[in-house]
Amino acid sequence: MAESKQNGEQVNSYCAAEVKDYLLSLQDRICGGLESIDGRSRFHEDAWERETGGSGITRVISDGAVFEKGGVNFSHVYGDALPPAASASRPELAGRSFQAMGVSLVIHPDNPMVPTSHANFRFFIAEKEGEPTVWWFGGGYDLTPYYGFEEDCVHWHRTAREACDPYGRHIYPDFKKQCDDYFYLKHRKEPRGIGGLFFDDFNETGFSRSFSLVRSIAESYLEAYVPIVRARMNTPYTEAQKQFQRYRRGRYVEFNLVYDRGTLFGLQSGLGRVESILMSLPPEVNWVYDWQPEPGTEEARLYTDFLRPRDWA
Repeated sequence: MAESKQNGEQVNSYCAAEVKDYLLSLQDRICGGLESIDGRSRFHEDAWERETGGSGITRVISDGAVFEKGGVNFSHVYGDALPPAASASRPELAGRSFQAMGVSLVIHPDNPMVPTSHANFRFFIAEKEGEPTVWWFGGGYDLTPYYGFEEDCVHWHRTAREACDPYGRHIYPDFKKQCDDYFYLKHRKEPRGIGGLFFDDFNETGFSRSFSLVRSIAESYLEAYVPIVRARMNTPYTEAQKQFQRYRRGRYVEFNLVYDRGTLFGLQSGLGRVESILMSLPPEVNWVYDWQPEPGTEEARLYTDFLRPRDWA
């Protein structure tokens, strides 16, 4: 078995097993935490397995008291070689056995005053006899409000910063910038939301410390999101505000189908399971031709005050 040494550590398939155990427990805790908020609906579980090369657990909540739709998915795919579509931009991965695993979640609340949240945490490892192992972590979380509340944005980003700071004061601003750059709809010239954290191909601190950082960020997701949900979930709203939520959800769909790396990898490589990949799409969404908000409204304020990079923390 090929092994990679970084900072004196050996990185191999046993590390992948450790990450897998953690991700499965993370899925359980996040689902339990969200169910306790909703109070009415529970996650429906679909454990699936491909004939070759993968398995997973998809959990979906719908028509809840708080969550209109949400999915928390674990997947683990593996094989003797990556398909050409997946290794074309990374020729060093060609001919290697690989494992890719992760937890990915999207939560679409019913109340438009509660923002949509997204998170994912993933690990990739590729091995070849006689050569160093290639591995990295990726993931993060971001927030997509429909109506802006500054205190929510501050709480979200301060929680993210506190999760990162023990691993270096440069981590949060670096991951925040990557998030601002990544969750940007180029064809609309606007951010998807107010950002958070994003990182990919991350292994610079060695396996143990990198994995510890990922766990710190993952454990902070509920700390960042739950207080916002509880503060807004009983706020009265109008049908017009619900319609605006459906309109803004269209941006979410556009990003996922045009830019999201995980979605594109799963659909283009043939390694993903379509139902699990598309679980992130909202249940109701509208597109309105050339719609513009009325100046001075809360809808307009979302664009002017929130959908731009800011130092929230």
